Amino acid sequence: MTDTSLDLAALLCSRLCHDLLSPVGALSNGLELLAEEKDPEMRKRCMELLEQSARISADKLKFFRLAFGAAGGFGEQVAVEEPRALVDALVANNERITVQWALGVATMPKPAVKVLLNLAAIGIDALIRGGTLDVGAESRDGASEIVIRASGPRIAFDPEVGKALSGEMPTDGLSSRTAPAWMIAQIAAGQGGGLQYALSEDALVMGAVLPEG
Repeated sequence: MTDTSLDLAALLCSRLCHDLLSPVGALSNGLELLAEEKDPEMRKRCMELLEQSARISADKLKFFRLAFGAAGGFGEQVAVEEPRALVDALVANNERITVQWALGVATMPKPAVKVLLNLAAIGIDALIRGGTLDVGAESRDGASEIVIRASGPRIAFDPEVGKALSGEMPTDGLSSRTAPAWMIAQIAAGQGGGLQYALSEDALVMGAVLPEG
């Protein structure tokens, strides 16, 4: 394994830990409160919060397993219901974000699924005041085509993430925030394809083309 691969793995682990810190911390706090609380109604509320935190933690782990990891439980082709369920679960507790799907395929190659999931995560992060996340995918002329559009009253997009998506980010400039974008740029390039994005005041549009086979 190269130094770059080791650095990328470490940064992706840091990103995963960062995203899991809040729900796992809530689990710990909830267990402490439950141990001290005697009132039946408050104990019921604690249990509800624990269940919510456990669900969020599990959903994030499932998402990152396929978005970052080898996901050995999947074949080379992944049913589109898998990434759709993962993205829907990721925003399930955010009532300000609506996800709309336009999937013209039944399955996608695993590299294309990784690109779709990570672009969707970038789009979700951009909707800091809520909005709509449109996710589209189809197969055309022997290539997977993916489009993600995040639109809302305010779009927050780190220019460094843009550099990573476009392949302009040097490896020594990577961080846990930019590593996922850099990773999928490498995946796309390795497939003979590429990524692109366009940013406006109220929308972030990202696209990917990955030749299959």
